[in-house]
Amino acid sequence: MIERRETKQRMSRAVIHNGTVYLCGQVAKDASQDITGQTTTMLEKVDELLLSVGSSREKILSATIYVKTMDDFAGMNAVWDAWVPAGHAPARACVEAKMARDVLLVEISVVAAV
Repeated sequence: MIERRETKQRMSRAVIHNGTVYLCGQVAKDASQDITGQTTTMLEKVDELLLSVGSSREKILSATIYVKTMDDFAGMNAVWDAWVPAGHAPARACVEAKMARDVLLVEISVVAAV
């Protein structure tokens, strides 16, 4: 069975299948902030979505992070490193990418166990 949450025409915020949840790309709650603030509020959204489907950051299997510029890599990683629970680091990739809106500095896509 496939369960879709908060589905719109273009995407679902979360899709659950066979005990795995796939989150759509999450961006900052407040895009006016710097990389630290944007990363913090982006990860808050990930926490909220995972909790809503019965998962948590300890169950993240993989994450793909997109940064607008690699100049922000260290700032994003500082927040990420503090957020990931010790011993629960997921498989991860980080790439520089053009963002959907110019004010966005970071976006993440997550796959987690439920």
